[in-house]
Amino acid sequence: MITYLYWALIIGLAFGLVYVFGGRMGSWKGASIAAAVVLLAGFLAFYFYFQQMFVKRYGGVMAIRVPAGQLHIAATWKADNLWVENYDPATNECIFSEYSKGSVLEGRVTIKNCNPIAVGRPAVVPPREESPAAE
Repeated sequence: MITYLYWALIIGLAFGLVYVFGGRMGSWKGASIAAAVVLLAGFLAFYFYFQQMFVKRYGGVMAIRVPAGQLHIAATWKADNLWVENYDPATNECIFSEYSKGSVLEGRVTIKNCNPIAVGRPAVVPPREESPAAE
């Protein structure tokens, strides 16, 4: 929801500049340039700063895909960056991938011979020992 409010604000600001500069002042070239600058700045600010912050703090919307051939294990936040853990059964590796703001400086950690217990088979629970009944 917050993502939609952000874009409504940016687009409303761009139309407001077109109205003020173009409609009131008669400078359509200036209005077009101002609106383009606001839309570009809004897009860059969202992509490089606000997207993950909106998702983490305010319930925004974001989608990522698990790479083909991998199984998803877990996801967690470290500061404002999302870390996703996937398992690749072909290479027996656990892969931690960082999704940072604007896809800049994304980290990747690979654990060799990972073989996570919970992937692909149910957890085995040992039988409970019966306690001697009190007589």
